[in-house]
Amino acid sequence: MDSPALSLTEWVVLALLAEGPAHGFALARLTAASGPIGTIWQVPRPLVYRALDRLTDLGLAEPAGTEPGHAGPQRRMLSVTAAGRRAAADWLVRPVDHIRDVRTEFLIKLALIDRTGGDPQPLVDAQADRIRPIVAALRQRCDTAHGLERAVASWRYETAVAALRLMESVSR
Repeated sequence: MDSPALSLTEWVVLALLAEGPAHGFALARLTAASGPIGTIWQVPRPLVYRALDRLTDLGLAEPAGTEPGHAGPQRRMLSVTAAGRRAAADWLVRPVDHIRDVRTEFLIKLALIDRTGGDPQPLVDAQADRIRPIVAALRQRCDTAHGLERAVASWRYETAVAALRLMESVSR
């Protein structure tokens, strides 16, 4: 099965939903500024609900009953479908394509893997394998560039090296 075209918000909500049935408010707490995912990247409550609607429309999530609200109406519970579970599992071990995405998507994946007690090493290894050729290419570019082009290449090289060091520090 091809990976569905989801936004980062939708992937995060899908992976959280794969942990077990939940309602939007509970997922929004996890992605709020003080939540375990929100400390890395925040997803406002309306976007969590929008993601849940889209995941349901795509057949990756489905209704799973209701739960009494603490101070309000019944909360609609959702659970991940088998297709949603497979998609989330595949996404969690897929390295990010761009160095700029290490700060958000990669760290979110580490947090989500940690929440389930999974082994982050396959993701870390795949990410390091993805970054090494980028570092080598940027090193060559630094060696041949001049002026502003050299400054830009140096910035990108140092950022890529820092990302690779992160992979090594997570592996320990």
